Amino acid sequence: MRVNLHIATILVVLLIHAALHSTPVDGGEFIGDYSKLSGIIIPGFASTQLRAWSFLDCPYSPLNFNPLDLVWLDTTKLLSAVNCWLKCMLLDPYNQTDHPECKSRPDSGLSAITELDPGYITGPLSSVWKDWVKWCIEFGIEANSIIAVPYDWRLSPSMLEERDLYFHRLKLTFETALKLRGGPSIVFAHSLGNNVFRYFLEWLKLEIAPKHYNQWLDEHIHAYFAVGAPLLGAIETVKATFFGNTFGLPVSEGTARLMFNSFASSLWMMPFSKYCRTDNSYCRHFAGGFRKGHHTYQCEEQEFHLNYSGWPTNIVNIEIPSVRGFDAYPSVTELAQTNLSSMECGLPTQLSFSAREISDGTLFKAIEDYEPDSKRLLYQLKKSYHDDPVLNPLTPWDRPPIKNVFCIYGIDSRTEVGYYFAPSGKPYPDNWITTDVIYELEGSLYSRSGNLVEGNPGAASGDDTVPYNSLSFCKNWLGPKVNITRAPQSEHDGSDVQVDLNVEHQQEEDIVPNMTRSPRVKYITYYEDSESIPGRRTAVWELDKASHRNIVRSPALMRELWLQMWHDIHPGAKSKFVTKAKRGPLRDEDCYWDYGKARCSWPEYCEYRYLFGDVHLGQSCRLKNSSADALLNYL
Repeated sequence: MRVNLHIATILVVLLIHAALHSTPVDGGEFIGDYSKLSGIIIPGFASTQLRAWSFLDCPYSPLNFNPLDLVWLDTTKLLSAVNCWLKCMLLDPYNQTDHPECKSRPDSGLSAITELDPGYITGPLSSVWKDWVKWCIEFGIEANSIIAVPYDWRLSPSMLEERDLYFHRLKLTFETALKLRGGPSIVFAHSLGNNVFRYFLEWLKLEIAPKHYNQWLDEHIHAYFAVGAPLLGAIETVKATFFGNTFGLPVSEGTARLMFNSFASSLWMMPFSKYCRTDNSYCRHFAGGFRKGHHTYQCEEQEFHLNYSGWPTNIVNIEIPSVRGFDAYPSVTELAQTNLSSMECGLPTQLSFSAREISDGTLFKAIEDYEPDSKRLLYQLKKSYHDDPVLNPLTPWDRPPIKNVFCIYGIDSRTEVGYYFAPSGKPYPDNWITTDVIYELEGSLYSRSGNLVEGNPGAASGDDTVPYNSLSFCKNWLGPKVNITRAPQSEHDGSDVQVDLNVEHQQEEDIVPNMTRSPRVKYITYYEDSESIPGRRTAVWELDKASHRNIVRSPALMRELWLQMWHDIHPGAKSKFVTKAKRGPLRDEDCYWDYGKARCSWPEYCEYRYLFGDVHLGQSCRLKNSSADALLNYL
């Protein structure tokens, strides 16, 4: 990576100037030395390396597992010794203990989340947060100011604390960062990492006296960036429960299902209704009525008067076979001993299940006679989620009590929102097949065959993994008046920026901006509110065509995050949010050669400056020495 050292030097000078002239301002903003801020990264599902903590001899393979060997993810050992690899990955489906012959534990540090399978070929394919860290380095962020907090993503939230004391250690991480750096932290969470952070905030209520809770948050957390948060769950979790998730690895769906369903976290992102809640454990705790396993689950009237629990359609449509009990899915041995010609044929019954009926266990109870894994699913659903003493995670989110909240996600990608399942006639774990899939795309629902489907589609579609209604639920955190701005994701001169101020927002309703789109341009739409909650700011950013996995590597997102943070710490900031009027290059990589005009693009920012080793014209386009002054345009 080419780093403009002159820009970094000027940035440091400007930031020191900001520190010397820092003053507190209204709105809950931290105005001061940028070097005092820390960034804490909470990765998503399957985004943390797991390492072996056992000796495991693998027969018929030259590769064995030794302590500290990579397990997740080592594709070489996966290919050569899949049974050994599975032993190190599987957990007991009931008590979440390790396999008797092998145990794995999450790695630590930034290296645990940057590349899951380092290597010349596998590294780029398994890269998660590496580009994010590169941006931080390029802009002069100190090594000890970026802190990764990996966790064992196989465990339920309560088991994370019981086995690893994860939330105690996360609290200490925030307190250590404040003591080390002298300022609050910025939380970056992706996907399941947002569920982890939500649970931490609820767990913290039981660790800190009520009158000190908000004070602790204000002192330790400046901003929370929720990236790709499945606020109402994710549909693909249901599919993974019935078929497994191969993550693109060379394993069968049956093997992937055995592994996925051994994790209690497999239920953490189950879809749930936005109309159903449980009582507040926090209030009951301090009222003296706290008892584990005693929750009141209540649904609003809309749940029963409206269809689909606030989702676009019924999530699961499943055919129930006519044969009941364990004989419905005999083992391979039993199949060989059965006279199939004597079996009677019966017409199957199709049942449909909404998000509420999935999260409360109705689905798994209905198929208990036909699905061997239902007992385990119901057990974990009750023990790890419904009866969780801190929080039932399968309930809607309220806005976190943090000064600055930014909810960021991709839209308008084809995303699965419903399934049709039927018995396959094969033994477990391959006992189901998918007969049809319902997708949402840019405001429409259609089946796998391309036919339009009736339902309640949203104004947009999801990020190819999480549906739009789950991602955009954070719009409920915005107040009654919202400022909306739509701007191109790429560098622009402001000619295609659209602004609509003080747009009325009704709670429980989506905000659909009345703005135009160019079909060839990818936009970011900003929804911003700094007035409804005194001292608090809330923003929602929608990025066109940004996929769930790759959004953390989006250059446009990283640029906007950097500019917003730069705006927040500068004493000369004139507005609550960074201006969107114009976006110019910030790095040498943003400059390129304009073949039509035979010069470097953005001549006010970039110039042609050849350095030894450049192999094409675009590489020789670099930022001008004076380009650091352009940052002042974003205050």
